[in-house]
Amino acid sequence: MSVLQFDERGTRHIVRLYSTPDVVRQRAEVLALLAARPGERVLDIGSGPGFLVASLADAVGAEGAVHGLDRSAPMNAVARDLVADRPWVRIDDGDAVELPYPDGDFDAAVSTQVYEYVADVPRALSELRRVLRPGGRALVLDTDWDSVVWHVVDRALHRRVMTAWEEHLVHPHLPAMLPGQLLRAGFRVTGRHLIPLFNPRLEENTFSALNIEMIARFVRGRQGLTDEDVEAWTADLRERGAEDAYLFSLNRYCFLAVAE
Repeated sequence: MSVLQFDERGTRHIVRLYSTPDVVRQRAEVLALLAARPGERVLDIGSGPGFLVASLADAVGAEGAVHGLDRSAPMNAVARDLVADRPWVRIDDGDAVELPYPDGDFDAAVSTQVYEYVADVPRALSELRRVLRPGGRALVLDTDWDSVVWHVVDRALHRRVMTAWEEHLVHPHLPAMLPGQLLRAGFRVTGRHLIPLFNPRLEENTFSALNIEMIARFVRGRQGLTDEDVEAWTADLRERGAEDAYLFSLNRYCFLAVAE
């Protein structure tokens, strides 16, 4: 297994992906659910290019504070540029399993599409609990790749591609386990929400169109997939788009919890 590496090329792709209307809508739902308030201290674990950090900074205002944390230097460089005009924001280098903050330092924390890449999820959730004050809020969002629906003709090839794609992370089916793991880490789960990403047409600036590119690059040579196999898979999807017979859907699972 080799998880995705968010180097400079990967960072540019993530910036494009996170700018699509699909992910913009997801981010708006996450912000509404976390409901950061003026003056609060908020942590974004796995902050990536900083889009969510910037929105959180606007929510808490200059009387509050927002920290974004990511292990990718290229991601952090983009994020620092984005929030340079907000002095109450800091982008830190670090890892979800060893958060560089004191106990009880934050009123709220959020982590979107991060723990599925973390080998030791119980330790990461324990760290999340540690840095929250008692009664602090946590929002965790991850994907179960069993939830993907993608219209293709060659189903056998598609299954091989998706099996290879699951190698890009550690826990491709994490959400089902998250409520119990949050409970064991010292949280009370207060909300369970589904955020679907739905593309009924193949359009350039969509989550699924950009994922076709990323998946195709990643799966070549995995699960015995040749260049010809990957090209056939992408052609299958693009033919569905040309025929107006395209459909893509994927579920994101979002859990709200309170630190006990």
